[in-house]
Amino acid sequence: MAADAGNVYVNMEEESQAAGNRMQPMSTTPVPAQWTADEKKQTAFSLSERLGLDEFLSLNVWRAALGELLGTAVLVFMFDTIVISTLETDVKMPNLILSILLAIIIAILLLAVDPVSGGHINPIVSFSAALIGLISMSRAIIYIIAQCAGGVLGALALKAVVSSNIERTFSLAGCTLTVIAPGPQGPVTKGLEAAQAFWLEAFCSFVFLFASIWILFDRRQRNSIGMIRVFSIIGIVLGLLVFVSTTVTATKGYAGAGMNPARCFGAAVVRGGHLWEGHWIFWAGPAVACLAFYVYTLIIPDDHFHAEGYKHDFFGILRTISGLES
Repeated sequence: MAADAGNVYVNMEEESQAAGNRMQPMSTTPVPAQWTADEKKQTAFSLSERLGLDEFLSLNVWRAALGELLGTAVLVFMFDTIVISTLETDVKMPNLILSILLAIIIAILLLAVDPVSGGHINPIVSFSAALIGLISMSRAIIYIIAQCAGGVLGALALKAVVSSNIERTFSLAGCTLTVIAPGPQGPVTKGLEAAQAFWLEAFCSFVFLFASIWILFDRRQRNSIGMIRVFSIIGIVLGLLVFVSTTVTATKGYAGAGMNPARCFGAAVVRGGHLWEGHWIFWAGPAVACLAFYVYTLIIPDDHFHAEGYKHDFFGILRTISGLES
């Protein structure tokens, strides 16, 4: 990827050869991220450095966040439009068509946003990158705020182009657990129970990180496969997860695994109402998945890319706070 301060994943092949094949993460002042054992003993970071607080004042970071905002807005608008249009056409398997189109859209958008910010357009990716240490927690917060704002912007754009009847019928294609439907003895609530939806959200989010985003995080795999193929894999995995989550449950009222809290947040803010019911699940489930994925990066073999030694690594932050790091 482009080696500028706005890009999280930097192509450092030439620099890596000169620096002993060490990976360099993004920050406003680039520093080596994967340290040798001797360097770790000699290097200690302050809490401010661990958190990357200086990035709140970095113009490059805010420029990158603008890319995240616009990228997420386009994603939400296009994804939700596809959801509504596939359901409106009354095809036999709308979720299959939706999954295929989603895979294509995701790959294209990642290619467009990647040179600007690293192509997150999803709070799950930003939070995971911060836990592992690829970006600072400060940058992750800025990105997530921008992504949520983009989600609202995309939902507003969709509301502006659809009729009030479609908006009411499809709830702006927001993330829902239940819906009120007419019954023989009056309105009844149909959908998925909160516990089942939570675990489905957590599982799908973890698979998303494990089966696709991990390739993007791992420099060796990313360089050997190529960015176009990596983004295509990410799109395909997301499409498959959407198809599985909507097919396995097949419950009216449940919109499937969100796997992008910003998208769910945008529709909930603009449409409101029952979209706020169980909305916490679309944040809590992915958060648990991100933590589980972080633990996985700590226990994989040392000869594979892992989180140990990164300046912004969450475990390193805890060590600094507790005073264990000298």
